[in-house]
Amino acid sequence: MTNRFKTFSGLFVTALVAGALVAPAQAQYRQKISNNPAACAAGAGPAVRVTVTGIKESTGTMRVQSYRGTAQDWLEKGRWINRIEAPARAGSMTFCMPVPAPGTYGIAVRHDINGNGKTDIFADGGAMSNNPSLNIFNLGKPSYKKVAFQVGTGVEAITIQMRYR
Repeated sequence: MTNRFKTFSGLFVTALVAGALVAPAQAQYRQKISNNPAACAAGAGPAVRVTVTGIKESTGTMRVQSYRGTAQDWLEKGRWINRIEAPARAGSMTFCMPVPAPGTYGIAVRHDINGNGKTDIFADGGAMSNNPSLNIFNLGKPSYKKVAFQVGTGVEAITIQMRYR
């Protein structure tokens, strides 16, 4: 093997490894996952056990999405990390939301009551981590600072109260 080939091979392998290290961060957006309670078992993590209360009806779909707790990512289109969708069940439901690493996150929940995949502001319910007040007449989103919370290496438990118009 010539020195030139060895150098080229070494650079190629370094580039592949560097690419592999970058790719997971980019791939961490828009992951549709199933609700897996085992990911929130003792010793698991990092993850968030999200208990959603006040679910109005057992119709339609519940959607729980995690975001990084930053101004650049919070509720920005396509910037959600993980999404869990499940048939709605009146009362309360618990979801296990894994996160990529310890850090600051926010959770958004939507109850699509008629299951049409669209946001119907007069029927659907919504909620966010830390339960910020939502002004139904001001359709702006609350600041990421109001919804952000820390997740360490284990499982963080939060409760989110659904709100309907």
